[in-house]
Amino acid sequence: MAVITCIEDLRQLAMKRVPRMFYDYADAGSWTESTYRANESDFRKIELRQRVAQNIETRTVATKMIGIDAAMPVALAPTGLTGMQHADGEILAARAAEKFGVPFALSTMSICSIEDVAANTTRPFWFQLYVMRDRDFIERLIDRAKAAHCGALMLTLDLQILGQRHKDLKNGLSAPPKLTLSSILNLMTKPRWCLGMLGTKRRTFGNIVGHAKGVGDLSSLSSWTAEQFDPRLSWADVEWIKKRWGGKLILKGIMDVEDARLAADSGADALIVSNHGGRQLDGAPSSIRALAPIVDAVGSRIEVWMDGGIRSGQDVLRAIALGARATMIGRPFLYGLGAMGEAGVTQCLEIIRKELDLTMAFCGHTDIRKVDRKILMPGSIPG
Repeated sequence: MAVITCIEDLRQLAMKRVPRMFYDYADAGSWTESTYRANESDFRKIELRQRVAQNIETRTVATKMIGIDAAMPVALAPTGLTGMQHADGEILAARAAEKFGVPFALSTMSICSIEDVAANTTRPFWFQLYVMRDRDFIERLIDRAKAAHCGALMLTLDLQILGQRHKDLKNGLSAPPKLTLSSILNLMTKPRWCLGMLGTKRRTFGNIVGHAKGVGDLSSLSSWTAEQFDPRLSWADVEWIKKRWGGKLILKGIMDVEDARLAADSGADALIVSNHGGRQLDGAPSSIRALAPIVDAVGSRIEVWMDGGIRSGQDVLRAIALGARATMIGRPFLYGLGAMGEAGVTQCLEIIRKELDLTMAFCGHTDIRKVDRKILMPGSIPG
């Protein structure tokens, strides 16, 4: 692809270069994928007000997220198996985010470990935590994040049980992957990816294997993960984790106003309006539709961010206009990573920042921190 102009170009390139099993893992939703599709399509229904003859010479899209400077109101979301989109993927994405000046969040289910990423970056990154039944493992995981000087802990609340993703089942995605004739033939068409994976030692869940009791290799990992996600997770656990962590806390997976009030009551620093990219409850509303009511309910008490469906800088602007203090992107940076490694993640961020800056200017604004709902056509505002 000679000229890359948008996130869709990166997606097309990633689809060619990443094995189908791992591309589908990133680019799929649960069940019918209706919520996954709505996350994107509902953004396109929100119309922007074009303004003219405004002084837009000096503009800034810089902001702060929980007090941390960010080049734009965008952070890289925690995504599982990032290191299977490209060898050492978490390290490469963290490096790109650091150089660009936006936060990076590492998933519990990452290929590269907390220690791997810390050794290859110079600024604090964030760590995302899933609550497992093995509370001793969770305590040690939090302590490892502290030792790595992570700048915030992001607690994901919407994965007490795992949503069914049909493509993962059909592709035989497991730990270790079930190799079929079809998947082997597909791997043979991805020589760049295969060479990269041969050149790295990081091919398993680095935060789990060798750290969780009874998990010494991939063969024991599958049964452990199937049993460990904890359906008993409660707000009491949030309080316990907050005390154990002692630093900035972000709660991810809020879609309901009542839950948003509980999140604000918890003393967390930010909440993320998120439906897990449409990968959990199929039939839930899109994140962008859920955003405005939550902002109206608790936006004065806690920073409200959102993720899900963002594919452009225009989408970022729409979310900010509806009251989000910041946004997070998952699939867009994964497309860039799968397409071109670290350079692809950087290009993803550059595309989004340019689109955000130009769109804000066309709407007659010069400071992303002052954008509000007046930038949107009234009849197209969701919620």
